[in-house]
Amino acid sequence: MSTFTDYMTVANNLTRYQTMTASDPTVAQATKYFQANIGSIATPAQLVGNARVFNYVMNAFGLGSMTYAKSLIQKVLEQGILNPAALANTLNNPKILALAQTFNFPLYGADTTKTTAATSDVVNRYVMQTLETNQGQQNPGVQLALYFQQNASKITNGYSILADKNLLTVVQATLGISPYTSSENIDLQAKQLDKLLTYSDFQNPAKVQNFLERFAAQYDINNPSSSNGSANSAATTLFSASSSSAAGISVNLLMSMQNLKLGGL
Repeated sequence: MSTFTDYMTVANNLTRYQTMTASDPTVAQATKYFQANIGSIATPAQLVGNARVFNYVMNAFGLGSMTYAKSLIQKVLEQGILNPAALANTLNNPKILALAQTFNFPLYGADTTKTTAATSDVVNRYVMQTLETNQGQQNPGVQLALYFQQNASKITNGYSILADKNLLTVVQATLGISPYTSSENIDLQAKQLDKLLTYSDFQNPAKVQNFLERFAAQYDINNPSSSNGSANSAATTLFSASSSSAAGISVNLLMSMQNLKLGGL
């Protein structure tokens, strides 16, 4: 098995995987509590003050590692997004901005937590985030691919990639850009991405799929022991047919069998 085949298995059966994730007892219990309590929350302070709801929301937006920053998140939600100087607009964190856009208390007031964005959409985010995390425990490359698939349409320029570590990791791996370039001037990095990418392609699901096929193949080459704990990737290894004879499978043949397109977007 390879990152490509693992990713395609999930991507081609995404609804089924989401349903299975949502049905997991731990996820179902957390969702039940969230749905039962979110509607009664009327202020940012109340949202931050309810630990179980707050943790659910933070995890839904991929901010689980920042649950300690309650004061910061409360200020973000209190300031909203209309003022260019608001924290959500200046922290250069797309996940925090998405959180503030969903829980826009300055605009909707006490009705904020009754909107579709703050209820069912947050549940969908939580389930998808949990699914990605679960897949990442088996193969981080699959988690990255799923994340990119869900967020590629938000890419509008080089800066939107540079602001998101996961998107940047996928792009760097696919294009063969060294991670060490992240220490360079951010404007120079953005210009390099502008030369290499056509951002409108990320609005096309088929082209996003092609891009992720390239990523998965390159990820396995860069991380030969990542796929299901095997010592070598399926994209680069010769498989033994038996203890006494071996059947070699070339990289080109394997990629052809998987319908892998290594051309541009």
